[in-house]
Amino acid sequence: MLERILKQVRDQNVRLTQHALQEMAEEDFTLDEIVEAIASGQILEDYPRHRRGACCLVNGLTATGRPVHVVCTTARPTLIIITVYEPTLPKWVTPRRRSVST
Repeated sequence: MLERILKQVRDQNVRLTQHALQEMAEEDFTLDEIVEAIASGQILEDYPRHRRGACCLVNGLTATGRPVHVVCTTARPTLIIITVYEPTLPKWVTPRRRSVST
């Protein structure tokens, strides 16, 4: 699945939702940093039956080492980036571990 996502990124076959663009602006991420995070990433969670269609949570790092979570589609011809954010408390204890309260 990750290889397919990486190929879509390499082929520039990517679309960002309005929500993803808004989150990128609020969290001060560039598109290049999102691409870096996907390229260095691993799938942390898979949501094959999500109400909006199959998607996953990719955990990666920017070139400067900043952690990024990217939620994106997994079964469409075009990669759709649904949202991006820096994993922090209260939802995330570490980029790979959710808080017990979520």
